[in-house]
Amino acid sequence: MTHAHRCGYVALAGRPNVGKSTLLNALVGTHLSIVTHKAQTTRERVSGILTADRYQILFIDGPGLIEPRQALQESMHRAAVAAIEEADVVTVVGDATRPDTVRSRELLTTVDRARAPLIVVVNKCDLVDADTEHELLNGIRAVGHEVLAVSAVTGKGLDHFLERIVGLLPESPPLFPADETATQSVRFFAQELVRETCMEVLREEVPYSVACRVEEFREESEPVYVRVTVYVERESQKGIVIGKAGSTIKQIGAAARQKIERLIDQPVYLDLRVKVLAGWSRKPDFLRRLGYRVPPRSGGGQKD
Repeated sequence: MTHAHRCGYVALAGRPNVGKSTLLNALVGTHLSIVTHKAQTTRERVSGILTADRYQILFIDGPGLIEPRQALQESMHRAAVAAIEEADVVTVVGDATRPDTVRSRELLTTVDRARAPLIVVVNKCDLVDADTEHELLNGIRAVGHEVLAVSAVTGKGLDHFLERIVGLLPESPPLFPADETATQSVRFFAQELVRETCMEVLREEVPYSVACRVEEFREESEPVYVRVTVYVERESQKGIVIGKAGSTIKQIGAAARQKIERLIDQPVYLDLRVKVLAGWSRKPDFLRRLGYRVPPRSGGGQKD
């Protein structure tokens, strides 16, 4: 018996820092989405593609669902909600060590907008004992949601998760070539890898004031030439990013270059520049300039 080919979009929704990006990377098998210990690192929708003989899954890792307080967070919230509304299957990802991440009224109210089938996935189950996991899963089932336990780090439950998703996808031919692993360009992932490295190296509030933009990407060069501008919001932050005698920006550049080389499997010359764009995270015009989607209404998101 021949099975019909299935293809569709699967939204990975949830609160910040529940492991959505780690889950996406584990499912697709490629480092696509930023992963750090800091919350709210994913700012835009990242779409990873998993292709097999009988299915193609387009995973959408959106920003964590939070109550927006300024323009950048409003842009992030909009991207997360759009992913939920457009998906063929919605996966609510929770953290087994933080039960509130799957019981949040705000979260459930947001995902109620979805018209698609919904599955709750409790991630990080490798970090809790069996009794805690059992109690959490039963609590979610009691309110009428299908729930699966997984670990993006160990791989526990991922095969069953994929089987369940495939069964819910619409019958459709693949939408992308089988050898593609993402819907965004290499330029997008290059700037995200630079920003991820900034998140890893920098401390306190500085990482959240960083935005990165690829200004030049010359694939024909040997090595591949990539010029990225690292934007910060204040002059004092520029000094922190550069570091004494350029030590910090050199550390960021060396680590980010290795990540980009792994992504494209070619040698890379990474040219980083640091510039001040005062208050960019609170100003819609600056957010648009940096490539973020900004809600059309005026005035919203201008508050600090």
